[in-house]
Amino acid sequence: MLRGAADMAAADAQHRVKWSAGTEGATLPAPPGATDCHHHIYDARFPVAPGAVLRSGEATVADYRALQARIGTSRNVVVQPSTYGVDNRCLLEALAQFGAASRGVAVVNTAVTDDELHRLHGAGVRGIRFNMVQAGATTLDMVAPLAARIAPLGWHVQVHALAAMIVANADLWRDLPCPVVFDHLGRPQAPVRDGDPVVALLCDLARAGRAWVKLSGAYMGSASGPPIYADSSAVARAYVAAAPHRMVWGSDWPHPTEPADGKPDDAILFDLLAAWVPDAAQRRAILVTNPALLYDFPD
Repeated sequence: MLRGAADMAAADAQHRVKWSAGTEGATLPAPPGATDCHHHIYDARFPVAPGAVLRSGEATVADYRALQARIGTSRNVVVQPSTYGVDNRCLLEALAQFGAASRGVAVVNTAVTDDELHRLHGAGVRGIRFNMVQAGATTLDMVAPLAARIAPLGWHVQVHALAAMIVANADLWRDLPCPVVFDHLGRPQAPVRDGDPVVALLCDLARAGRAWVKLSGAYMGSASGPPIYADSSAVARAYVAAAPHRMVWGSDWPHPTEPADGKPDDAILFDLLAAWVPDAAQRRAILVTNPALLYDFPD
């Protein structure tokens, strides 16, 4: 009896991940090359940008590898958090540690040099992020000029904005010379509903090949909550039905928008894909093939 209890405690410890609730592994098998297309790394050695709103505790490469072991993903995309503004040093160090199975999304402003863009490309960066929710480092009027500069590199623009802002700037997204990737289901207005205008817009953009949507952040604005997140799940299924070839999945670990004592269970978030994408071939595309195309992963 005591030995069994000890074994159970050891198993729980093995699956315990910093900044993630629960200890069970994901039940949905992850295919080889499965990619988490949205997570962050935080390291106290790097200075916080003045005015930064979200200041997560340390979330290191080693901590993230524990999450990969728990949910079964093997490729990852590190997204520069708002915490560091346009100082991408933490991102670049993380990419160097992760190696060829990782890619990055940086934050730059219009002062960035072409030499710096090429240096970022060599380090594995394949996109630039505009965060209009935790705003400060970049502005909406920087999107078009920076998109023109990164398009020749094969990069994309990544947008984190609330639904109203996304819809109000529909013409901007349609006219960009590079793909645009929308974070966290397009942040439909809380409580989440699949009739939100942002869902219709992003479905249209995705079907036309102009946009990608990250199936991430199910907990953001969800009134129904875990483990099903029924309202966010309806939105995710609408996107998948419209354009499965333009969907990718992300954990958003370490969930910087959520309080330390209220982090979601990442195994549950991953397992939601079974309900969002019942077709195994489509699910594999969303986890493997689509990210390989969007982020230029090697074959």
